[in-house]
Amino acid sequence: MEFDWTEEDLSYRSELQDFLAEELPGRWEGATAVLGSADNAEYSRRFAGLLAEKGWLTPHWPTEWGGTAATPWMLAVLGEELWSRGEPRGPQYMNVNWIGPSIMAHGTPEQCQRYLPPIAAGDVIWCQGFSEPEAGTDLASLRTRAVLDGDDYVVNGSKIWTSYGDIADHCYLLVRTDAQAERHRGISVLLMAMDSPGLVVRPIPGMVGEHSFTELFLTDVRVPVANRLGPENEGWSVVREALSFERVGAPRWARAAYVLDETVRGALEQGRSIDPVAVEAVGVAKTACEAARMLCYRVIDERARDLPPSPHANVARVAMVQAERLVADACAALEGNEIMRYGSDSDLQMRKSLAAGVAAGTYEVQLNLVSRRHLRLPKN
Repeated sequence: MEFDWTEEDLSYRSELQDFLAEELPGRWEGATAVLGSADNAEYSRRFAGLLAEKGWLTPHWPTEWGGTAATPWMLAVLGEELWSRGEPRGPQYMNVNWIGPSIMAHGTPEQCQRYLPPIAAGDVIWCQGFSEPEAGTDLASLRTRAVLDGDDYVVNGSKIWTSYGDIADHCYLLVRTDAQAERHRGISVLLMAMDSPGLVVRPIPGMVGEHSFTELFLTDVRVPVANRLGPENEGWSVVREALSFERVGAPRWARAAYVLDETVRGALEQGRSIDPVAVEAVGVAKTACEAARMLCYRVIDERARDLPPSPHANVARVAMVQAERLVADACAALEGNEIMRYGSDSDLQMRKSLAAGVAAGTYEVQLNLVSRRHLRLPKN
């Protein structure tokens, strides 16, 4: 495999860099740049709207839904440039990377017409209702029930660790529609409005961001059958495909590499003494970022060749978590107590690294999937 950039990709990257250099200074700083803050969520709408005007918010989408039919590699360029700057799209990156494509793949014409244009315009925020108090890493054991009642499903249950649940307009909700079916059967996906009666959202205080985690409580929430995504009881295959896009849709290694470079630069400019332990930590972290980048490129190459999702996405996800954590370790070795200065890049990296193994499928589950699907090891 050769991951060299085409002239078109290089030209797009240059144009994007020029736009970011003009738009971000003076706007993308302080609380605004803290993913999850109220200022961040507000600014993301402005920023996503500007990208939409240029055709850059959903470039990989078909033209009929607001895209430019760009290649997966151009999408990779967009992700690298935005994540290296702290992801100015805020919660919008999830919409365009996997929720929109999932609706395109499995939605009815009416669902596509209703949900895709607002995503392509940057006018909407989605959240995902997957994990539950007793079904976090093992999604197939979820208990939130959806019982058919006329033209609606009546939903009861709860979801936890739902990012942006307190500001989202819609929720990509995983429910059980057949309690008697096998674990991976009887699951459906519902597209739920977040202003639905019977839905209560409670923030979960944490150290990784203001809107990072919420809990959803659903009591007799009615969701129209017309809002079901894909066939009833076949939601597991729908969500598995969506998660394969989510696992590498956010090139977190790009942000980690940027933070590492900035921390090293700051230490050198301040004339700080860098001991051999810190030098080794920086080398290990830099290598991990490069490994994660190449493993992600392998998945992008598969998409560019229209190949089905493979275990390579799980391997790339594991590598990204390792890179984020090793960069946090290197920052600690370089800065010592300074890393605890609230709001600094290295402080945010340290806190985000604590949650790195949870988002987009936990680190431990990814390792299990790699062992079974990639290494073909027996299941205990």
